[in-house]
Amino acid sequence: MDASSFLRISRRHALGLIGGAALMLPARQALAAPSSLTFDEMYGSVGVLGLTFSDKLKRLQDKPVSMQGFMAPPLKAEANFFVLTEIPMALCPFCSSDADWPDNIVVVYLKEAQTFEQANATIEVSGKLEVGSWTDPDTGFVSLVRIVDAAFETV
Repeated sequence: MDASSFLRISRRHALGLIGGAALMLPARQALAAPSSLTFDEMYGSVGVLGLTFSDKLKRLQDKPVSMQGFMAPPLKAEANFFVLTEIPMALCPFCSSDADWPDNIVVVYLKEAQTFEQANATIEVSGKLEVGSWTDPDTGFVSLVRIVDAAFETV
């Protein structure tokens, strides 16, 4: 077999390779780009009955998201979770129930324990969004909105 016959491929085979590659591209892009979410986009309203989740928050449930904010001062220097806040805070805004839940915080559960940033540094968090009341069995911390399997970096 000479080199020219080795390099020849049929038109059908070439189209199949191109089509297969094109089908894989959107899936890779979807995994690579989390949806951006801001604190202002999380809730539809705040009323007598409490907070109502926005349509965007509900639509992004169980999907990859990214958010920017500030790390509230953690309970200890290294842990696997922290609270992301809209504005820098001097104290961690822990709540006793989901009825007390402020509309400008999100609990972040990291893939692994990390040392934390200063509370006044803007960070970007990426991970999977979870929505709904949940009590952490280890800490008793109650949350309405969480980003899990998360990572963060200073912006």
